Amino acid sequence: MRRSGKQGRWGDLPKRMASALIMLAIGAIEVWLGGVTFAWLVIILTGLMLWELARMQRPVVPWAPVALGLIGSLALYTVLVTSTVYLLPLILVPTAACTFAMGHRKVSMVYALAIMLAGYTLVDLRAAAGTPVIIWLISIVVASDVMGYFVGRSLGGPKFWPRVSPNKTWSGTIAGWVGAAIVGAIFVVFQHEPWELILLSPVVAFAGQLGDIAESWIKRRAEIKDSSSLIPGHGGVLDRFDALIGAVVAILLLGLLFPLPIPNGI
Repeated sequence: MRRSGKQGRWGDLPKRMASALIMLAIGAIEVWLGGVTFAWLVIILTGLMLWELARMQRPVVPWAPVALGLIGSLALYTVLVTSTVYLLPLILVPTAACTFAMGHRKVSMVYALAIMLAGYTLVDLRAAAGTPVIIWLISIVVASDVMGYFVGRSLGGPKFWPRVSPNKTWSGTIAGWVGAAIVGAIFVVFQHEPWELILLSPVVAFAGQLGDIAESWIKRRAEIKDSSSLIPGHGGVLDRFDALIGAVVAILLLGLLFPLPIPNGI
């Protein structure tokens, strides 16, 4: 029997929700614990995302994806363990490796750098500002994704960037900004954070949406649907954390320009 339009539209929801709940539970425990366990989670996820990126980029040699993932994890581990600015250039090693191992070199290099920067910044933020800033970041990404998913699927309307990401609509995109602003307002009211956080949250959400779109563009060039099949209902690790990459890199870059009103639990 042919599925109805409504069933087809929401058919992947149960699987997505189950996977999301599992990831949320693991993430919540790791964020709360912080320290070494949180750092190891980020290191492992960074390696997996680099592995997926290499798989999508038609590697010149078959072992390149595994090698790039291991190189990325080892480089990030070394930088985090030594805690010295002199070894920060190691973050560039996976980016350089993309030049020799994969096609679409510019795309691979830029995205590999974004993955490495996001991994380093996540651990650094958790150590410097405590649990609240990580919860705020994850909440923004989740709220933007959930609001965008439900509103976009329900209302539809004009596409945000059809050539790159044909499923994203303006209604879902704007709903994501609203969801992020609500998250910021919750932190302002209940955590007594600066009111500017309400303005910063949609900006970070938009960066997250751009991170999502960037990965969609890479997948379209590679003519694949998901970065891998590691997470049921969500595809690969990159498919789930692409928005977080964009959001974290935005925090890093904006933080270099001026002080940010981010939550601080220290």
